[in-house]
Amino acid sequence: MKIAVIGASGMVGSRVVAELAQRDHEVTAVTRSGTRVPGAATSVAGNLGDAEFVGKLAAGHDVVLSATGPSRTGEDHQIWLEALQTAEANAAAARLFVIGGAGSLLIDGTRLVDLPDFPEGYKAEALSAAQALDTIRQAPESLDWVFLSPAPEIAPGERTGRYRIADDTPAGDAISAEDFAVAIADEIEQPKHRRARFTVAN
Repeated sequence: MKIAVIGASGMVGSRVVAELAQRDHEVTAVTRSGTRVPGAATSVAGNLGDAEFVGKLAAGHDVVLSATGPSRTGEDHQIWLEALQTAEANAAAARLFVIGGAGSLLIDGTRLVDLPDFPEGYKAEALSAAQALDTIRQAPESLDWVFLSPAPEIAPGERTGRYRIADDTPAGDAISAEDFAVAIADEIEQPKHRRARFTVAN
């Protein structure tokens, strides 16, 4: 398959590229600078919010995956949210795979981000990611999308190839970035979630 990974140099994106390349997929790595990403067949400079660029990616790939997130350096999160909406409006020729956050996962009907013990330092980012999920759920029927939330804790670790799946409630407390990439590649190869959110954990 031909798969474009936007945000390919980040913790999740780089591992997704490596996992997909290991499975012999043709990966286009997209970063703002066009930095060469190990495992990618092609590395290009591009932006999630560039309608023409996303449209061309979608026309030439089976899947366009966003491994991006809202700014952690003070930039207005609305910029990222609008970029995602631009991608949604221009990716209909491909499946759009969005990596989101865990804050929108539910425990007894309450979002994690709304619980009193949710870390304050991650709250703004989590609320923006939750808004992104709300928005993509309203996308036109013509868009084939999937939204994947990690476990509440995700960090570099071991690739075991094993994980648990859930829909809107946490599947567990943590997952390694390596096994998160495995889950992404598995869903790309054998889609089980169409126009839906799911989550994975070790």
